[in-house]
Amino acid sequence: MPYKERKVEKLYYAIGEVAGMLNVPVSTVRFWENEFDILKPMKNKKGNRLFTQADVKNLKMIHHLVKEEGMTLDGARKKLSGKYEEADFKYEIGESLKNIKSMLLEIRDSI
Repeated sequence: MPYKERKVEKLYYAIGEVAGMLNVPVSTVRFWENEFDILKPMKNKKGNRLFTQADVKNLKMIHHLVKEEGMTLDGARKKLSGKYEEADFKYEIGESLKNIKSMLLEIRDSI
């Protein structure tokens, strides 16, 4: 089996990196930061936003609810404030299924 490098996970991500991960403009990430209480990025001395893994995960959940499921910002805010654990669980299941699918496709292509 060929050697496969592990994905390096950083402690902090810049706003441009996060926007690139989500394929949205930086202004959208800034807007979501103001709209959702679960997003609390740190800021350095220059005022640049630094997002943790938890912030990135929350942003991915918001992106999923708003862009993929078509929820309004109010609907997504209510879902995350009232049933955060449920939304987190469903998001984790979806991510696991995507990872399994990509792994299976990789195996199929290597045969």
